[in-house]
Amino acid sequence: MPIARDLFFAACAALAASSLHAEPAGYRAEADVFTREMVERHGFDSVELQGVLADARYSQAVVDAMDRPYEAKPWRDYRALFITPERIAGGVAFWRENAELLARADADLGISPRIIVAIIGVETNYGANVGKHRVIDALTTLGFAYPRRADFFRRELEAFLLLSRVEQLDPARAVGSYAGAMGKPQFIASSYRNYSVDFDGDGRRDLLDSNADVIGSVANYLKQHGWRPGEPVAFAAELRAEVPAGITVIEKTPGQPDTTAGALRAAGVDWPEPLDAAVPASLIRLDGVEDEYWVGLENFYAITRYNHSNLYAMAVFQLGEAIRAGYERSPEQP
Repeated sequence: MPIARDLFFAACAALAASSLHAEPAGYRAEADVFTREMVERHGFDSVELQGVLADARYSQAVVDAMDRPYEAKPWRDYRALFITPERIAGGVAFWRENAELLARADADLGISPRIIVAIIGVETNYGANVGKHRVIDALTTLGFAYPRRADFFRRELEAFLLLSRVEQLDPARAVGSYAGAMGKPQFIASSYRNYSVDFDGDGRRDLLDSNADVIGSVANYLKQHGWRPGEPVAFAAELRAEVPAGITVIEKTPGQPDTTAGALRAAGVDWPEPLDAAVPASLIRLDGVEDEYWVGLENFYAITRYNHSNLYAMAVFQLGEAIRAGYERSPEQP
């Protein structure tokens, strides 16, 4: 019944539009306060900034997405979203297309190509999905009407407007994730300002259309957050018995390695690869089809600085390993 179907979709569109404009009480008052702060702190033109914020729209869809993040899923479901034949093949193709840039990022910054490619793959499927929300809508919604994290997102809105001024971005046109992350690597505004680099030397930091800047910026982010060149990331582990006494087991929430490889082995945690006993390590448990145990190292923790989730870091690690295997099997094929 095409007519009924069209009416249904029209009703859905109307509902979505109404939710976009249903501003909570105090939303505009918060925008006015924020405008005064930006004028006083950074010298923004009051009338111009009022116009930018007047165009921003509250989005209930952004709030709803914040309340159901992917990282709340169990590992078995989260993994299935990212470790797929299509995303592995896409990563191999991206590596082939950008092999020289990835080699330069490895040589200059010490970051393994497989990890850079996998992060871009997990974040946006190599640029295929950079987000559908206007950044100004997402950040004003969360900064003015999401009390649980309003302070954080007001700072991100501040960073976004400063970034727009420096990089000559149109704040009304930038799109990204429901949390305001932008470009192929999904940098939030503060990360964009602090860690993105002009890797192609054209005078701009372009995380949407310049693969050079994307690759260099991901590499720089990891370098600045503790990546150790040439060191491993994680190893699959088995327990000789029950969870060893005195060993902290971390699950979804990241933690900097709090013990050593030697202490884990002595406590009954086994993995086949050689590892110096003094290397900092942690024991991670993930809820797969059956519980999975992993030994996480400093580089695993560095990946969690990009997204504060052990599920995210494990997806990046496993996707990267699969991409590397595919690339090494046939690096010269188109």
